[in-house]
Amino acid sequence: MPGRIDENIPFRPLRIAVLTVSDSRDEASDRSGAVLVERLEAAGHELADRAIVRDEVEAIVAQLRAWIEDPAIEVVLTTGGTGVTGRDVTPEALAMVAEKRIPGFGELFRWLSYAKIGTSTIQSRADAGVAGGTYIFCLPGSPGAC
Repeated sequence: MPGRIDENIPFRPLRIAVLTVSDSRDEASDRSGAVLVERLEAAGHELADRAIVRDEVEAIVAQLRAWIEDPAIEVVLTTGGTGVTGRDVTPEALAMVAEKRIPGFGELFRWLSYAKIGTSTIQSRADAGVAGGTYIFCLPGSPGAC
């Protein structure tokens, strides 16, 4: 059954960091990061940290590594940099830090997105991986994708 939640397992809030990857956003204009924060808190999880970095592999990798090494952070959600332009490098940064990739996440994301945006979903490089026990999910930068 899709989306089934096992009610026998007690809910445990996760400590989640949100990373916005953008050359043009600041905290005031970061709508997709704000949507992620609103949704994770509404679901009962805790915002552990939030940052905005430029669309540069080195900057993304540095922030991801800092959070991977932080025992207070269990999950990282990134928004932005997953498209197909030359400046979109979030999946490449993930590849540099991930010990294991989770290809099913991107596949499921694109499948769900197809119902909303049709074949434009092929432009998404949503991705996920695990590093040092920290789960990392890379989402597109539009608020609707969050």
